[in-house]
Amino acid sequence: MILPPTICRTARRALLPKRLIHIEKRIEELGITLPPAPSPKANYNIICHASGNMMYISGHLPLKADGSLIVGRIGPDSDGNTIEHGYEAARHAGLNLVSTMKEQLGDLDKVEQVVKVFGIVNSTEDFKSQHLVMDGCSDVIMEIFGKPVGYHARSAIGTNTLPLDMSVEIEAIVQVKP
Repeated sequence: MILPPTICRTARRALLPKRLIHIEKRIEELGITLPPAPSPKANYNIICHASGNMMYISGHLPLKADGSLIVGRIGPDSDGNTIEHGYEAARHAGLNLVSTMKEQLGDLDKVEQVVKVFGIVNSTEDFKSQHLVMDGCSDVIMEIFGKPVGYHARSAIGTNTLPLDMSVEIEAIVQVKP
């Protein structure tokens, strides 16, 4: 028995794996606006593909959508820059990471796994809550990608200065679908 072409197409679609979440739609539903993907601020590549499906994303700055940079050290001796200030900076750096993923991949559904995020927090010597600052980045990645894709390993360290006086710098390792 030969089936009509429309039935064959319908049956074929039913057998194909379906994505349950389309990431760009999720971003829209969350009311998140991605900033333009940033460009390097010195002599380096913004991303590097290695070992086939791994994407290494260079350190990203906390740039707001209007292009302004969130600056300043975090901690008690920092003229009032609080954990909340750092959290906002890390969230913006995370949004910039996602913008770079979208620019490089064309479709965020090509992200198989956010493997690792590494954050450096511009902080005073007596500040010990870099991990809470980095939650700004981790939280936005989880909001956008959800589990299991957005659930990642993470490191957070403090330093006494960062280029351009930025509050945080964050890099990521992402596995992409073949």
